[in-house]
Amino acid sequence: MRKFITLALIAATAIPAAANAQSRGELRRDRQDIREEQRELNQARRYGDRGDIRDERRDVREARQEYREDLRDRNRNWGRNDWRGYRDSNRNLYARGNWRAPFRYQNFRAGGRIAPNYYGRSYWINDPWRYRLPRARANQRWIRHYNDVVLIDYRRGIVIDTYRGFYR
Repeated sequence: MRKFITLALIAATAIPAAANAQSRGELRRDRQDIREEQRELNQARRYGDRGDIRDERRDVREARQEYREDLRDRNRNWGRNDWRGYRDSNRNLYARGNWRAPFRYQNFRAGGRIAPNYYGRSYWINDPWRYRLPRARANQRWIRHYNDVVLIDYRRGIVIDTYRGFYR
């Protein structure tokens, strides 16, 4: 067990990696690690000495901390301009080609009203976290309007925010 821990510590210092959970699988593996470390702690309590118990407690604490960090990364609230740097390094994600709607382009501004045919379900962005857009609140939706992204309150038809030239 000590060899395993020593190798894990060496690997952690030799190969620095950011805790960036992007999937449920990683969170599931973190929960499995916590359960495994907890089992080892119980074994140390039964058969080990004080030093073993102390080491295993530390391992359980570290596994829980890693899970919390991964969960926090997954649920991160993106800021207003966090998508810009991400777009520059992931151009293929934002390159969606020419997009045309059955209506002319209009320049929407925050606070203005928008007609319901501009924000129908076919224009909704269903995965805003993929583009690093800030989380929409209740009754708000991100929609695509040509190369712009517009946050609207779909119950009242009011524009909350606009990102121009989002899809270049």
